[in-house]
Amino acid sequence: MSAPPSGGCGALINEVLTDDELRAVLTRLGPEAERDAFGLVCRRWLRIQSSERRRLRARAGPDMLRRLAARFPGALELDLSQSPSRSFYPGVIDDDLDVIAGSFRNLRVLALQNCKGISDVGVAKLGDGMPSLQSLDVSRCIKLSDKGLKAVAVGCQRLRQLHITGCRLITDNLLIALSKSCLQLENLGAAGCNSITDAGISALADGCHHIKFLDISKCNKVGDPGVCKIAEVSSSHLVSIKLLDCSKVGDKFIYSLAKCCSNLETLVIGGCRNISDASIQALALACSSSLRSLRMDWCLKITDTSLRSLLSNCKLLVAIDVGCCDQITDVAFQDGEGNGFQCELKVLKISSCVRLTVAGVSSVIKSFKALEYLDVRSCPQVTRDSCEEAGVQFPSACKVNFYGSLLESDPSAERFF
Repeated sequence: MSAPPSGGCGALINEVLTDDELRAVLTRLGPEAERDAFGLVCRRWLRIQSSERRRLRARAGPDMLRRLAARFPGALELDLSQSPSRSFYPGVIDDDLDVIAGSFRNLRVLALQNCKGISDVGVAKLGDGMPSLQSLDVSRCIKLSDKGLKAVAVGCQRLRQLHITGCRLITDNLLIALSKSCLQLENLGAAGCNSITDAGISALADGCHHIKFLDISKCNKVGDPGVCKIAEVSSSHLVSIKLLDCSKVGDKFIYSLAKCCSNLETLVIGGCRNISDASIQALALACSSSLRSLRMDWCLKITDTSLRSLLSNCKLLVAIDVGCCDQITDVAFQDGEGNGFQCELKVLKISSCVRLTVAGVSSVIKSFKALEYLDVRSCPQVTRDSCEEAGVQFPSACKVNFYGSLLESDPSAERFF
């Protein structure tokens, strides 16, 4: 019997297969563990695996970032986000952003959430060195102001997503810059940027005509004029808009959505206390084939009429929150099967609806067989004991929340809003 060729099977494979063929093998591997194992075969395979790596998550440090850039030249996504509850001092700083701008020039996605050590100086470097950037998340980077992010708007004109949640120094000036430079912007998350006004939102609409996702929750200086213009300009593009605690928003905006935004899927108007039944009924009819999630807790003018209209018309509705709407009664859910409730509701939040009784909850269970989460906290007439006494049988797959503070959220429900 002849001896096997010297060098073993691995040597033969490396002699026969080209780099492109090995890349084709790598692309067919599914789990991350298999792809990591590919790089353990030899240095050549490790080099090929590294060149094909597209996503990186790392901690800070200029030297580390330089090594990552050299090893993973094909990286398109870099996540340096920090935990809001843990601090790795000094964390990400401006020097790190300088390295990123110089070494990851082809980067498309950069996440810097909770990086409280960065400032306008570092972020401006990104605008100078990363023209291909399409998504930037600097949520809760509390030192940032218009100055640094305006440089990003000017230098990164392909930007499609920008998240600046909790950056309280941001003003209308940034939105004006975005409207002039980032015409492809689709997703803006600016919750808590409470210096933003109607003027800024209107300016954004002047240049950015393809907004799909807009979150300006807790921007309490924004009212109907700004968001109506967004609805009119973005019209069929708008899929999700969140306006939690924007108390100046009222019926005029809801009518604008009903008129222009037939593809709307998610609407958050909790705390918008001037919204009434008439506009919600118009929305239910206009978005009957698109609306999936609606949060309107603390909309104190909302009654059973709105809720019945939504449940009867919106075929895709899976989650609704009418917590603290104290005019909601059992009537909202009565005879749901007979009256043709159209939706397959999975999440219903009716906490602190003080007029609801066990009879109303029983109607909910009969009408919505797919229910997965029911929130009845602070409903004085609906308790675990009263439901057991009445013989209410909750589906085994449905989590019922009877107790706890209304300030506490449940991930199984919040993901819909």
